[in-house]
Amino acid sequence: MNNTSASRRRFLAAGATAIAAPYFIPASALGLADKPAPSNRINIGMIGAGRQGYNVNLPWFLYAEECQVVAMCEADGWRLERARKHIEDHYSVRAPGGKYQGCATTKDFRELLARKDVDAVMISTADHWHAVMAIEAAKAGKDVALEKPICLSVEEGRKIADAMQKYGRISRTDSEARFYKPFHQMCELVRNGRVGKIQRILCGTPKEHGAMQETPAPMPVPEELDYNMWQGPVAERPYTQARVHPIKDGKDFKYNFPGWMQIQDYSHGMILNWGAHIIDIVQWGHNSDRSGPVEVEGKGDYPAGAFWNVMQGFDVNYRYEDGVEVNYKMVGRPFVRIEGADGWIEVEWFSKTAIKASKPEMLKDPLPENAERLPLISEKQDFINSIKSRKETLEPLEVGHRTASMCLIGQIACKLGRKLKWDPKAEKFAGDDEANKLLSRGPMRGPWQI
Repeated sequence: MNNTSASRRRFLAAGATAIAAPYFIPASALGLADKPAPSNRINIGMIGAGRQGYNVNLPWFLYAEECQVVAMCEADGWRLERARKHIEDHYSVRAPGGKYQGCATTKDFRELLARKDVDAVMISTADHWHAVMAIEAAKAGKDVALEKPICLSVEEGRKIADAMQKYGRISRTDSEARFYKPFHQMCELVRNGRVGKIQRILCGTPKEHGAMQETPAPMPVPEELDYNMWQGPVAERPYTQARVHPIKDGKDFKYNFPGWMQIQDYSHGMILNWGAHIIDIVQWGHNSDRSGPVEVEGKGDYPAGAFWNVMQGFDVNYRYEDGVEVNYKMVGRPFVRIEGADGWIEVEWFSKTAIKASKPEMLKDPLPENAERLPLISEKQDFINSIKSRKETLEPLEVGHRTASMCLIGQIACKLGRKLKWDPKAEKFAGDDEANKLLSRGPMRGPWQI
């Protein structure tokens, strides 16, 4: 082990058990002689090569000069091979002779986590795997970027956040919402008093993709799919394409979104999937992203007996200890509106107007020199910067847990149909055993306990 590699390994593993230095591809082999030296690059293992992992997360790490993608894990062999080819084709462009072969592949995430040449992981799997994989990655000494929503229960989220602390890992909730400039501008203005004392926050999500009522007949498992590994910690169910994801990029499947996003075993639908973005902005603007509300009530529309069984509509009200009220509902558009004593500011994601206010000057008048400034940086660059500095990211998994918790207690209120008292410090409902039982998903299948 040379001194440079040893120093790098000690640097990256600060706060955790040191492991042997990995083998690095020389910079010259990748045509990167003028880029960061291999001893200074961060080796990334990608877990999940579906719609989000392949189209959004992988490209960023491929083009980041500070990183090298060295391993890929995916339970679907067709997706795995597609990702491997894409990674190696990318690095081949600058490799001598135009050829690079160095991306390890596996269908078992444990094999990827055991690799000594992986410093950090980007987890982009279906939601039901997030808790197990994140905790096992922390135990293995890997820093963790975790797709939102980070968990499917409050108990899971707490265990994830605690694991990052226990094993000294850098973690990042992989939501790009805070990097959306209008959201950033709104939160910075609000936290500097531009709307006056906050009184109420309104927010919403797009609508669900529809409930599939009839349970499809079981189908033969595709040869390329390790279905047992895909199911992992949840109850074993017969395979049908509508339960998992489109085969070979959806060419033979009419739905644009994977079926698992509509099934409570694997996802909780819009209230949590989009809520992981929207409620994060609510908490950021309110400056409560390491805490939460003290009261919640709501109503939701669960399609009785449907195969795709996540809520098709919801309307949830929260109250914080400072009296601020939040109304969160499925209205067909992703937005946050923060109202105060002096006016309001609203942002709608993907809207042409994007940001608007009750008074135009609210958006134009510059903030004073001593104003509180909120960092504006992409979630992945924030992750990489923190791996280098060993300082906390701007949205660690503790924050992702608090965001998810707010969505999840709203869902519980919808299920029970009554007002609930929430203790954000104890992370329990006050005097309500029935509600508290819903904070856990219960025991996981097989070896996948957390």
